[in-house]
Amino acid sequence: MKLTDFRFDTDRVQISAYPAEPRDSAKLMVVDRATRSIRHGTFADLPQFLKPGDCLVVNDTRVFPARLIGKKEKTEADIEVFLLRELQPDNKLWDVLVEPARKIRIGNKLYFDEDLVAEVVDNTTSRGRTIRFLFDGPNEELYATLDRIGEMPLPPYMDRKSEDADKQRYQTIFARERGAVAAPTAGMHFTQALLDRLGEAGIHIAPVTLHIGWGTFRPVEVEDLTKHRMDSENYYITQETADLINSVLDQKKNRVIAVGTSAVRAIETSITANARLKPSFGWTDKFIYPSYEFKITEGLITNFHPPESTQLMATTAFCEYELLMEAYREAMDHDYRFYAFGDAMLIL
Repeated sequence: MKLTDFRFDTDRVQISAYPAEPRDSAKLMVVDRATRSIRHGTFADLPQFLKPGDCLVVNDTRVFPARLIGKKEKTEADIEVFLLRELQPDNKLWDVLVEPARKIRIGNKLYFDEDLVAEVVDNTTSRGRTIRFLFDGPNEELYATLDRIGEMPLPPYMDRKSEDADKQRYQTIFARERGAVAAPTAGMHFTQALLDRLGEAGIHIAPVTLHIGWGTFRPVEVEDLTKHRMDSENYYITQETADLINSVLDQKKNRVIAVGTSAVRAIETSITANARLKPSFGWTDKFIYPSYEFKITEGLITNFHPPESTQLMATTAFCEYELLMEAYREAMDHDYRFYAFGDAMLIL
């Protein structure tokens, strides 16, 4: 398939700037690949579509307030610094984007609130820089300072300023491991009440960690998808999670259902020779698009994605193109909300 296959008319697409309240009141579309049927409900209905012994794989990454507003030394020009990833915790080195980039050179010092200072130590790309925070305290204190003064990195299409409430609003209930600059949005729909009901129904929850980077918003710019390269993202799969998922796979009657394409990328990255999950950690640049053959994933919960996005391509690889496009058209007809704070789809 080509990039242009993933274009669709967005004139009727509804984009919400805020999540549904309560979260599990969001709409849920259920797509059955075997019967090619489409049903409608709310996310709170999820337990009725699952079987005791099924396993939901969730991404427990936590979004940190990655956008900082500061001043350049001497000129006091306003500078925006977007924290991409921590490079060397011991040296407090970070990979960042800066704006306006033309004003930021090696050796410049940048001043933020609470007397936090950073020095530019390298150029990486036209907008990219490596900075070192000149901070004497332990990293935990630096993280706490960044959490206080930083703004949440809301997706560009949301078209609103970050609010203090977004530091909790733009998170999933599973968020534990700090390190993402974008939320695993399929997990946004879970509430504690729903998790309690899933537990009572015998549904397992298996956490994995994949720290979603800013590359999730980077457009695919090549028509030939085989030539696209994903940005690498850090992931972690524990022995406990691998054992749980493998036990479900071995039973055959139950299903491993990934909550979001980031969870899919994590579990489809770490596979043994006999198609089982292995515990591992590291970096993955896995790009899933048709006609990828899934080894672990047997069901998928996902949001409705932008055209030409890698998330849409991964969903298409799992669902099948014509069926997914039919589902998207039906979602527009039924006023589903798209993108980060939108509604959900369960594909079985």
